Amino acid sequence: NRLRQEIEDLEKDTGYKLRVLAQNYPDTPGLAIKDFWQVDDRTIVFVADPTFGNIINFNIGSLIDLDIPQSFWSRVAGKYGNMFYWKEKGEDASIEGAVMAISRCLREPTGASNCSEVF
Repeated sequence: NRLRQEIEDLEKDTGYKLRVLAQNYPDTPGLAIKDFWQVDDRTIVFVADPTFGNIINFNIGSLIDLDIPQSFWSRVAGKYGNMFYWKEKGEDASIEGAVMAISRCLREPTGASNCSEVF
């Protein structure tokens, strides 16, 4: 419930849509989520899947890509998605940490140091 509220507030406050897909390959919804979630240029699809080691992957809308440096997404995945982190703290803690980092980043003013830190 806490994550759902954070994601709803983020969309209301910033206009960015964050969608979290928890899956376990090969059981995936595929492209069906694009229409179901109305994915557009202001949408981040956060895929959490422990199958291949790093649990976190992102599909970023083109307008978000203009505002947020690519290195931010790599740092989030590296910190919260690595196998050591999620095996020690749990998949739920990994997902929650990444969502909170994204929320903080998207609420920062756009500028040269935008999203330079991942907490």
